[in-house]
Amino acid sequence: MSPLARIAIAGDHHGVQLIDRIVAVYSQRGHDVIDLAPRVEGIVDYPPLCRAVALSVVGGDADLGIIVGGSGQGEVVACNKVPGIRAGLAYSEFSVDISRGNNDANIMVIGTKVIDESTALALLDRWLSTPFKGGIHAQRIAQIAEIEAEFTA
Repeated sequence: MSPLARIAIAGDHHGVQLIDRIVAVYSQRGHDVIDLAPRVEGIVDYPPLCRAVALSVVGGDADLGIIVGGSGQGEVVACNKVPGIRAGLAYSEFSVDISRGNNDANIMVIGTKVIDESTALALLDRWLSTPFKGGIHAQRIAQIAEIEAEFTA
């Protein structure tokens, strides 16, 4: 397992049960889990929640972020609109290895309609313990940052 981290987490109405489980498990393990998930009845829109977690990460209040939704696809799109965010959809060991190892993802997105709770927790463990490889991948991350800067200047 990686060193202890400050982790911001949120998600829509599909993710409340898994969010509660993640908060309990990772808080017990000593991580500082910042729970930004609303606890309301009915449908919850994910874009504002993605924004909140992404701003926590780029603002330095959190080291990493987790978003939980239905498919996770829209959440990845929303998170990646924030400059400095590299969100990856976690649906397999391979996707986790690439998102952390190659892309230095700072937000993990989980789709509860795609994977079950035990798989989500196992992938989160893997994501937290996978180091960024650097090297050629650092060069590519810098190129991504240049694209962001071009459109945010």
